[in-house]
Amino acid sequence: MTTIVALHAHPDDETIIQAGTLARAVDQGHRVVIVYATRGELGEVPDGMLEPGEALVERRTAEAEASAAALGTARIVWLDYGDSGMAGLPANDDPACFWQADVEQAAARVAAVLREEGADVLLSYDEQGNYGHPDHVQVHRVGERAAALAGTPHLLEATISRDHIKGLIAQMRATGVEPSEDWPDLDDAEILLGMPDARITTRIDVTPWLARKRAAMAAHATQVGDLGPFLAMDDDTYRAAMGTEFFIRRGAPDGHRDRDLLPAA
Repeated sequence: MTTIVALHAHPDDETIIQAGTLARAVDQGHRVVIVYATRGELGEVPDGMLEPGEALVERRTAEAEASAAALGTARIVWLDYGDSGMAGLPANDDPACFWQADVEQAAARVAAVLREEGADVLLSYDEQGNYGHPDHVQVHRVGERAAALAGTPHLLEATISRDHIKGLIAQMRATGVEPSEDWPDLDDAEILLGMPDARITTRIDVTPWLARKRAAMAAHATQVGDLGPFLAMDDDTYRAAMGTEFFIRRGAPDGHRDRDLLPAA
């Protein structure tokens, strides 16, 4: 049995670009551990969703536990840094937030988990944090250093395939459906969303685990503003959009391609 540790910024971040891979790893017999840097206390919640007197942090902690149960993960570790909020907000300057954390100190905490677990793989995010969120960028920085400190053999950075999204948009247009005007121009190199296929080393087919991925998303009910559009997709659209998950294996040679978290022997 091997151990995979997934480092995430907030509860629900494990779902969109990684949940299928985590469920697949569990079913392959691997031990899966999720480390959350924050409890996502600055997330937006629809009015009336929380019970009177209920704190968002309590609900998001419970949602993370429900998501972990759906995926079959073995353990959750909370680092309990403060949520930094979206880029440019005053919360970014809070000395207690994850964005302001000393990278070396935060990495040492993650490395302690990696050593305790005897981790074979650490999952983090690409260098722009997938879409530029400060806490996600910090996950990349902390994850890179933690893997080095712990001597973890494999570091894979979850990412979004820009080419995959462009292909889906082209298919939409071919059927006469135009994407929202708010959708970014993915040919603009300054847009912080994912990576081109040339950077991606690992593509994992998670189609057989899409029901578990949906269940993990649905567990984060307070985050319907972010996850609702995915949960509203019909099965065919969901399969096309979410059936492959993408990673960059650090240290892999140019042209490297694999289809699992652990490279073939």
